[in-house]
Amino acid sequence: MYQFFLDGVLLPVTPSSMTLKVANQNDTITLINEGEVSVLKRPGLSKISFEALLPNRKYSFAQYQSGFQSAQYFLSLLENLKTGCAPFMFEVIRMDDRGTVLIEARSMQVSLEAYELLEDADRHGTDVLAKIDLRQWRACKTARVEFQQAEDGTVAEVTEQRETTTAPSAPVYTVQPGDNLWEIARIKLGDGMRMSEIYRLNQDTIEAEAKKHGLASSSNGHWIYPGTVLMLPG
Repeated sequence: MYQFFLDGVLLPVTPSSMTLKVANQNDTITLINEGEVSVLKRPGLSKISFEALLPNRKYSFAQYQSGFQSAQYFLSLLENLKTGCAPFMFEVIRMDDRGTVLIEARSMQVSLEAYELLEDADRHGTDVLAKIDLRQWRACKTARVEFQQAEDGTVAEVTEQRETTTAPSAPVYTVQPGDNLWEIARIKLGDGMRMSEIYRLNQDTIEAEAKKHGLASSSNGHWIYPGTVLMLPG
């Protein structure tokens, strides 16, 4: 059983196929008397594309993360990811019927490049088919160069590396309705027993939310609330 997640949200119907294209940035140059040689470079950004069925009715074969949601819920998610101008996590997990991860989760930070909605009453009824194109995202750095003059008149160059991205330094997850720490740890970290790590890392936040909802404590993370942003351990 495969599961596809966009920004921590499970797609209800697993796409039947996915295309992952790794861009090639190698150069070929021609040297005098040597012929052609290749200049190897770091691979370019990967491109991912797939089609996802967004149902408007509840199917027995679909997977619902926190209860049935209509197609509009996922259409709003796509629109927010497209207009948010920020990278997010894309994950593919393969599990058996008991929820044990069979293959290490494929995950990467991506941007939503484009999505296309296909509506065909004869083939899909009231459901919507979304064609989704993602592109891998990498943080980049810029260098700021300053020149400082010493007392003896010599000039020294000082270079400072700076991150140019505003992406969070650690992965985060926004709690959805029906979530619990064990399920979050199982899906996001591959092991439900790591729920205690999530609780320790976010103890202040979780306890503050519990008190906001009128509880004396969260009972060590038993009570968590939708909308809470949790940092995930590495």
